[in-house]
Amino acid sequence: MAATLSFTSYDGFSKLHFIGFDNFISLFTQDIVFLTKALPNTFVFALIVGPGGYLLSFLFAWLIHQLPMKVRDYYTLVFYAPSMAGGVALSVVWIAAFSGDRVGYLNHFLLNMGWIDSQVTWLQDPKYLLKIMILVSLWMSFSVGFLAMLAGLQTVNRELYEAGRIDGISNRLQEVFYITVPSMKPQMLFSAVMTIVSTLKAGSISTQLTGQAITPRYAGHLIINHVDDYAFIRFELGYASAVSVILLLLSYFVMRFAYRMFNSKEEL
Repeated sequence: MAATLSFTSYDGFSKLHFIGFDNFISLFTQDIVFLTKALPNTFVFALIVGPGGYLLSFLFAWLIHQLPMKVRDYYTLVFYAPSMAGGVALSVVWIAAFSGDRVGYLNHFLLNMGWIDSQVTWLQDPKYLLKIMILVSLWMSFSVGFLAMLAGLQTVNRELYEAGRIDGISNRLQEVFYITVPSMKPQMLFSAVMTIVSTLKAGSISTQLTGQAITPRYAGHLIINHVDDYAFIRFELGYASAVSVILLLLSYFVMRFAYRMFNSKEEL
């Protein structure tokens, strides 16, 4: 549906008008916000949150797997809880921490330490907003992919580790690269796909943090926010569809890379 609408001019009420590739031409030649804010912000956000969240999920899943069974479930819940809480966790933890007044946790701490002279409006300052979004997203990255990795670790045949020691594997790092990861490729692939999807649709974080649909100076503006802007604020559904098609293509190529990296013969 979006692919069809991307070739039209449509506001949701009037008649569809076919305009060919005009939306895409405008997007890459005239849309300054998309070219200078949404696209660069999305690449920075995705390049840090995607691989960073993925590696952190695997690292902590592996560490939890080393713990005794009695405490393993407890730590799993501790790490998975932020992704379940979603907006509630953002409100209780991060919005309070980065509040721009003197009672905000971070401002209060820095003022008491004498490291700043006056409170900082962290969530309204373009210098800090994207960095805070990245931090919050990394904190919330322990979601379904994290559970998949933890489940995958439990399916690895313990006899492989014994065989590996006989073949010369001498430390845990070698075990991870030569035994653990190759033995749980389906779970690693599933986690990669989930990470890609969640990263590229993470635009709601900026709205929840700032309370605004459009962030100050577009500092936290991602491609998905650009879609929402044109679809639900300006009601330019044809143009919004063109932006969403670009986002879909980005997702597709990144997922193809993930499939190729894990040697999957599945087709998207």
